[in-house]
Amino acid sequence: MADKLILVLDEGTTSTRAMLYTLAGEWIATEQRDITQYYPQPGWVEHDAGEIWDRTLECARAAIERAGGADRIAAIGVTNQRETVVAWDKATGQPLGKAIVWQDRRTDEQCQQLRADGHEAQVQEKTGLLLDPYFSATKMAWMLRNVEGAAALGDRLAFGTIESWLVWNLTGGLHISDVSNASRTSLLALTGQTWDDALCDLFGVPRAALPEIVASTGTFGTTKPELFGAAIPITGLAGDQQSATIGQGCFGVGQTKATLGTGAFILANMGQTPPKSEHRLLGTVLCEVNGTRSFALEGSVFVAGSLVKWLRDSIGLLGNAAESEALARSVPDSGGVVVVPALSGLGAPYWLPDARGSITGLSFATTRAHIVRASLESVANVFHDLGRAFAADGAPWSVLRLDGGMSANDWIAQDIADVLNIPCERPSDVETTARGAAILAAIGSGHYGSLEEARAMVSPIQTFAPEMDSTARDQRLSHWTKALSC
Repeated sequence: MADKLILVLDEGTTSTRAMLYTLAGEWIATEQRDITQYYPQPGWVEHDAGEIWDRTLECARAAIERAGGADRIAAIGVTNQRETVVAWDKATGQPLGKAIVWQDRRTDEQCQQLRADGHEAQVQEKTGLLLDPYFSATKMAWMLRNVEGAAALGDRLAFGTIESWLVWNLTGGLHISDVSNASRTSLLALTGQTWDDALCDLFGVPRAALPEIVASTGTFGTTKPELFGAAIPITGLAGDQQSATIGQGCFGVGQTKATLGTGAFILANMGQTPPKSEHRLLGTVLCEVNGTRSFALEGSVFVAGSLVKWLRDSIGLLGNAAESEALARSVPDSGGVVVVPALSGLGAPYWLPDARGSITGLSFATTRAHIVRASLESVANVFHDLGRAFAADGAPWSVLRLDGGMSANDWIAQDIADVLNIPCERPSDVETTARGAAILAAIGSGHYGSLEEARAMVSPIQTFAPEMDSTARDQRLSHWTKALSC
């Protein structure tokens, strides 16, 4: 088995990938296809679930061919954009309309009403989550009310997050969700083993439509032989941010990572103690391995890499994303410009779904370099506020481990270290989301017995030490605080 490979299916917000790793953690190859983004109304974000499956299958087949065939694949790990919901017909396997993406804000009114009715404390106590359109339950309830034919399906209706949808199609009908994704729905108590009846009733989601909850590792099922030429076991499942935490080797209590992708997500390992935040952070399940459930404290930032994409595609300030680093370095500072990146509301620690992005401090001296630099600076500014919330909740950062595509920008990595005034570590392979799924799949397939045994699969790191003087840091954060209040 030692010469076999792990195949990871990494289904993100803007693309889907199939990646090959050795059982020692060496990355071998990647196949990637873009995913279409649909914005039918302001605040609405959708995907075509059929397209996601088709392009994931295309990537998987191409990767398996590069591996030398299905018999070279020891196991499959799946990781995915969380909170995105698919509804489908169990009889036909066909999706009912578009998938509602995690960024979507259409259920804000329902969340506001639940909050006004006094339900948020109960939901947070059980699930670790707040009442926000970000989470899956209100998306499911919206589909039940608004997607043609959904309510009439009865027991044929299936809901699932993206890993659930992919496993259904890979296996030909296995309806499961791993505990890390299930913990993001608002329908699972942090310490619960099954869906919570009271929460299902509160949100109006029929329990019969929900998948079976499983651990993060194990032999969950096998792929249909006709898909790849042979059946391949599926042995690892995790939501993308939990998977990145595993991929960063944050196996110890207090170890913290920040993933900079479409959004930015900071998770601190809290061990076997379910976290309770008093500062608008989230408690979530990190993983469940060998019967032990671990938890994390999380701060979720809705806009990070998507801000650079917006600068490039929507207002034309960038020719390509890589240009942002050179522009940021071309000016000594932002020239007083501050960008508040609330293009789809503000997540933690603010939780202002109606907030909108702003650019302040403009003058005739402002250039596109200043605006781009201020946009990149917004990441560290938000992280600073999050760091204060984590510390107040008993999880201070002494080191922050960075990953995700945006972290490959050396300027951003250094800026975060400067503003937080702590060292930041970045692995040589910043795609730790897929690496985490490979680690879980390797454990689930029996190659490793535990996370610690699988530590050899974690990448080496590069360290960024803080260099900014305190006066410059304080001045910048003062401008940031003022811009937030505008």
